[in-house]
Amino acid sequence: MAVNTDTFLSGANAPYISELYRRFVEDPSSVDPSWVSFAELHEDARVVLGEARGASWAPPTAAGNGGGASVSAPSGLSVPAAEGPRARPSPADSRAAIIDSVRALMLIRVYRVRGHLMARFDPLGLEGKKYHPELDPKTYGFTDADMDRPIFLDNVLGLETATLRYIVQILRETYCGSIGVEFMHIQHSDEKAWIQQRIEGIRNQTQFTSRGKRAILERLIEAEEFERFLHVKFTGTKRFGLDGGETTIPAIEQILKRASQLGVQEAVLGMAHRGRLNMLANIMSKPYVAIFSEFQGRAVHPDEVQGSGDVKYHLGTSADRSFDGDEIHLSLAANPSHLEAVDPVVLGKVRAKQVQRGDIHRNQVMGILIHGDAAIAGQGLAAECFGLSELKGYRCGGTIHVIINNQIGFTTSPSYSRSSPYCSDVAKMVQAPIFHVNGDDPEAVVHVSRIATEFRQEFKRDVVVDMFCYRRFGHNEADEPSFTQPIMYKAIAKQPTTRQIYAEKLIADGVVDSSDVNKMSADVRRRLQEAFDAAPQYKPNKVDWLQGRWAGLRTLIGEEELRDDETWVSEELLRDIGSALTRYPANFHVHRKLTRLLDARREMIASGENLDWAMGEALAFGALLAEGVAVRLSGQDSGRGTFSHRHAVLVDQENESRFIPLNNISDGQGTFEVIDSPLSEASVLGFEYGYSLVEPDALVIWEAQFGDFANGAQVIIDQFIAPGESKWLRLSGLVMLLPHGYEGQGPEHSSARVERYLQLCAEDNIQVVNCTTPANYFHALRRQIRRNFRKPLVVFSPKSLLRHKLAVSRLADFGPGTRFHRVLPEADSLGPDDRVRRIVFCSGKVYYDLLQERRTRGMDDVAIVRVEQLYPWPRLRVIEQCNRYPSAEMIWCQEEPANMGAWTFVLPRLANIMEELGRGPQLPTYVGRAAAASPATGLLKAHEAEQKQLVDRALAVPLAELPQPFRRITR
Repeated sequence: MAVNTDTFLSGANAPYISELYRRFVEDPSSVDPSWVSFAELHEDARVVLGEARGASWAPPTAAGNGGGASVSAPSGLSVPAAEGPRARPSPADSRAAIIDSVRALMLIRVYRVRGHLMARFDPLGLEGKKYHPELDPKTYGFTDADMDRPIFLDNVLGLETATLRYIVQILRETYCGSIGVEFMHIQHSDEKAWIQQRIEGIRNQTQFTSRGKRAILERLIEAEEFERFLHVKFTGTKRFGLDGGETTIPAIEQILKRASQLGVQEAVLGMAHRGRLNMLANIMSKPYVAIFSEFQGRAVHPDEVQGSGDVKYHLGTSADRSFDGDEIHLSLAANPSHLEAVDPVVLGKVRAKQVQRGDIHRNQVMGILIHGDAAIAGQGLAAECFGLSELKGYRCGGTIHVIINNQIGFTTSPSYSRSSPYCSDVAKMVQAPIFHVNGDDPEAVVHVSRIATEFRQEFKRDVVVDMFCYRRFGHNEADEPSFTQPIMYKAIAKQPTTRQIYAEKLIADGVVDSSDVNKMSADVRRRLQEAFDAAPQYKPNKVDWLQGRWAGLRTLIGEEELRDDETWVSEELLRDIGSALTRYPANFHVHRKLTRLLDARREMIASGENLDWAMGEALAFGALLAEGVAVRLSGQDSGRGTFSHRHAVLVDQENESRFIPLNNISDGQGTFEVIDSPLSEASVLGFEYGYSLVEPDALVIWEAQFGDFANGAQVIIDQFIAPGESKWLRLSGLVMLLPHGYEGQGPEHSSARVERYLQLCAEDNIQVVNCTTPANYFHALRRQIRRNFRKPLVVFSPKSLLRHKLAVSRLADFGPGTRFHRVLPEADSLGPDDRVRRIVFCSGKVYYDLLQERRTRGMDDVAIVRVEQLYPWPRLRVIEQCNRYPSAEMIWCQEEPANMGAWTFVLPRLANIMEELGRGPQLPTYVGRAAAASPATGLLKAHEAEQKQLVDRALAVPLAELPQPFRRITR
């Protein structure tokens, strides 16, 4: 064949190939292995490349390996062996052979990059025949006449020499069969080479034993019969079945089995509702009888119910599984209907379990997230979680992502629900390898599940299995999908089940016969029927959910207000902590401004006076650490603090090394972690919540940059933090720090939306505090650990109070005999209590505005009482203050508009107290901003005028002249 070198080695290709060769000579590891083989074994290539580049260019000399090493052909491949030494070809023949090799290597590389575009993923075959020009040999100058000519490859694809026809056959089997692999976007050469070697050496197939094939068939039968049984027995009931995606079960089974072989002792799983019941039954070993009992809606006595409960396809559970003698503990996280919301919770749980086990290499605990195709592409939380995967404070050693790709989201087709070719494209942001696979080829699915698990254990990075399947019914079993996807559902109606397809294959291969298959199915149906018959008599055991790390803790019984937990610390320990907080290594170069700050903190401890907010917090952390309790603080800019107040991390001004004083208090102390998080709220808050679900003995804190930034994490708050104990019997001691206060910074930096958290309060589910002193904040934090129960704590933390000259405490306020105060009484010495004409109840920063103005006016007949804990409502303490001033009228003062803040929460509670004390029938009086659509004005002058007005009204304006909101709502 005549070879036109002008078309291949000149023009656009020539500079590219010569540049590759130049890079190879300088550094062989800098180019793809296939090009290395080409450059090493074809000495004449240098001549050709030089000609292509120009006569003036001569490549540097590179040592080659002559004719190259002899390579054995893979099993089943017949490759003619070279006999004797190679005869040196003529220059023309050599040049032609080189060009063939280069073309073939380019074709091979493009198959590695683009082969997935021609793979047969869709079980329904709706895409039709695929063609991509870059995968056509003709694009590279080959013709039909070239198909059977041997081409030298030097062990690329495991072949020394092969015909073009055979090369294309192998490439299509490897990259264009039931499996398509995306991995060439990975920049880590070792990972890319590992995947390439792993799939090309076996043509991307596993040769399963007969026993292995039977095991896959058994899992498919169990999955399919379970769904069919539910469909018949509970027709029309929502179950969000796995019908059409049953191969998920053997896939997860393979992941767990291979992981246990590779040292994983615990796996945390998260998934949405589709297929969850099947997972509970066939992976988590939840008894069929328990599931059927839930479907039957058995009437239960209230004493049998713990919490409010949740629908059956949201529930989590845990189990121990054994695979060939390797034990692995599984926990499936409970989740709401909000898709992908459970993802960061799982990641946080994994991280906490790794810390508990001392699993610093992240070999022993692994996360598995099961996604829907529309959800992983559409929900931003999925991308946020990929973004956490490689960050020091959040990495979990890689998560295995399994996508149940139904090729539809509710009623929306992929072309309407995403802009990217694949739903998995979001994973490319972290260079995760992606294995696309046809769900109707169970062996291929199990094969890539195994590779994904091995990749995770080898490289500790995220990996994706994108299983193309379908949804046999609608979004739920009562839905009619053909309204919107008639063509797809006509194809589904004709499609045999995965179990049928695979059983027929195994029968044809002689692995099983039809009687074997019928017996397997009959055995599963018998077990299902027996469990169904027993379900009406089934009584679940009361769950002892405070086990393991939670042993010794209790649920809250009785009135929270009647408990006073010991939170004080000895003065000696306080001084030791204070000293440690101001020390740093002798050769450490602290910023000159921070030396003044450290000097000021040193003086606070020495004098015992004027301890500010940051010092109170640091003492709380330090005291817990000294007691062996770990503290984890995570949030945006938390190390320094948004308002430059914390400075928990000192940075050397010459080399940027870091020093954390709180990790240098004493021997045997707890570990302090302070993590500057990415600019994400939902994923980071969800992560910390998940961490707190696993570790009750650590103080776990999430801090918002500004309080209203938590809006971006509302689903975590509404679906997990507030109702988690009631829905799922899951305790959490998570602390949320939400900076709040009206200082004229505008609508987005003033309010932490106090009203939203108070609206969520019921059944002692969370705690809400708005502290006004560093000491009370200190005790609130320590109380989280010192109590024998766990509840989430929402803290409306200050901004201007961080440096307010009045918002300080004495060292004695942290010492022996002190505690957290739910209500702080009047602080100044007023006249006789019976002469006080007005009690102003308030919470948070507005107290200091009121206090300063009252002192300026010299008033002694208005008492200001701070409600430091808004929930659980401190009813007895409020009554105590009301009784102290029997003649006083009652006002609630707040900075927030009337439709925000605490007003609508405290109104009925204060009204009940007034009625109980015989001060009714009038309602308590409101003082604050008028109801508004925006939380705050953006104009500083307007803010100052509003603030001045509300302070004046609270202290001096007669009740009759005070406007009251909501008395007459007209629209």
